[in-house]
Amino acid sequence: MSKPHLHVTAGLAWKGGKILITLRPEGSHLAGYWEFPGGKQEPGESLEACLEREIREELAMEVKAIQEVLQIDHDYENKSITLHLFQCHWVKGTPTPLGCAELRWVKPEDLAHYRLPPPDLRLLPAIHELAKTSGSSQSD
Repeated sequence: MSKPHLHVTAGLAWKGGKILITLRPEGSHLAGYWEFPGGKQEPGESLEACLEREIREELAMEVKAIQEVLQIDHDYENKSITLHLFQCHWVKGTPTPLGCAELRWVKPEDLAHYRLPPPDLRLLPAIHELAKTSGSSQSD
């Protein structure tokens, strides 16, 4: 039997050269791991709309998905995913942990000190490159 394949979004929201990460809540898949905010695409939903909805639901903030930076395929034991990473523009709202246990603003070079899921770890080289070229000028 084949396992389900999901499309999952992750967003890079910047403030003062730091990136927003969130802690997965207890009882969820990968509880206790830090991740870039986002979530699963719903049927008929664009990836950009998915990311914007998930961040609104989880963090009570509005972002605009600007550009897909990278996509990564990853297999878990019971499912496979394609993770789509987007640069985001922070539109309005103060990030509030509604659908996550905690949130933090982290310097890109400090991300390796956090327990990230395997696909998120694979995003780090691209994030470091983005930070060098444009991270410090991202939305504050």
